[in-house]
Amino acid sequence: MRKLKVLIGLLALSCAATLVVLNETDAWAQEQASTTPTSAIVKGEYLARAGDCIACHTAPEGKLFAGGRAMPTPFGTLYTSNITPDPETGIGKWTTDEFYRMMHTGRSRDGGLIYPAMPFASYTKVTREDSDAIFAYLKSVEPVKQQNRPHDLSFPYNNRSLILGWRTLFFTEGEYQPDASKSGEWNRGAYLVEGLGHCGMCHTPINALGGNSQSDAFKGGLIPMQNWYAPSLTSNKEAGLGDWSIEDISDLLRTGVSKRGAVYGPMAEVTYNSLQYLSDEDTRAMAVYLKSIAQDTAPDVQPSVPPSEGSLLVSLGKTVYDQRCASCHGAQGEGAPPHYPPLAGNQSIQMQSAVNAIRMVLNGGYPPGTSGNPMPYGMPPFAGTLSDNEVAAVVTYIRTSWGNRGAAISASEANELRSAPLN
Repeated sequence: MRKLKVLIGLLALSCAATLVVLNETDAWAQEQASTTPTSAIVKGEYLARAGDCIACHTAPEGKLFAGGRAMPTPFGTLYTSNITPDPETGIGKWTTDEFYRMMHTGRSRDGGLIYPAMPFASYTKVTREDSDAIFAYLKSVEPVKQQNRPHDLSFPYNNRSLILGWRTLFFTEGEYQPDASKSGEWNRGAYLVEGLGHCGMCHTPINALGGNSQSDAFKGGLIPMQNWYAPSLTSNKEAGLGDWSIEDISDLLRTGVSKRGAVYGPMAEVTYNSLQYLSDEDTRAMAVYLKSIAQDTAPDVQPSVPPSEGSLLVSLGKTVYDQRCASCHGAQGEGAPPHYPPLAGNQSIQMQSAVNAIRMVLNGGYPPGTSGNPMPYGMPPFAGTLSDNEVAAVVTYIRTSWGNRGAAISASEANELRSAPLN
């Protein structure tokens, strides 16, 4: 009986402790609700979507914003941080000033240097008002007690002091300054593309130090560790946005498909997690800005195989195309937009880099399911049915037919991507 009384007492104490924790959590939630206007939280949620915070700070099958997502880089693997309002492992003890300082300067609460996988070089452009709104939203989400996982970086990149050199070379601190010669819509688009949207993280070529040059902004490049090519947004020979209508660009951003093409790979994830939630006005503003910078041209595409081999590839490629592709994309590559993108005149398959076209043939894929396109049409994978020569042939045929000005590719290029990670 004595042992039973002790056990009951311990259980009572345990329940009491649990109630204290729950009461403290409820009190915290009530305090947040009473001190933060709902309008600020709603605005912050929208801006957090625009900044695509969920994509990095939520691990697969993990809790919202609890971090722990692996971010492979050429220097090792980084793990994203917990940005829930948990006071011990998250940002629960942060102030609005500290959060803005982190966004603006790329330094943590204690002044420590943040690795530039966190796009503070873009977020520095975010206004104080918008930063405060994002912080208000993050403080309103469910706290998750989850310790941040240490980064796994190789020497010497595990030495944070090296970030000082990176910052000297590649980081310019400062909020976005509107261009008085441009419209308000253009400036809003520039603010979203250059700042919160951090589009330059993928669409600007990255050098061996993991940085990029402002002079190369939005000129495209291979995304490290992902084996996808982010096309140049400034060249009409790559993304070709200068020839698109504002409506087509806006449709692509918001729904993932348009009359001119569809998004796949990393861009599909951006559309799914972020862009589909933006207002028509904001995606239109982004389209206005993107169309305005797509003016220059890129060098002519150079083939990677001799002309004689290219001719043989085209001949074989037509056979493969007629058998495997024409039923959806049309005998003349006209497609059936928006569900089946046109291939004739499609700039995305005529670029110097054929990575994206090869990966689509090998692995297939779907545009993202969005509110504007909830049941997207997909493309089947052909890695199991086509040889490297056949993949190279059909990609070569598509890149060089119907007036397309791409170049032939080799079977070795197809083989190199056959076993690439499906990021």
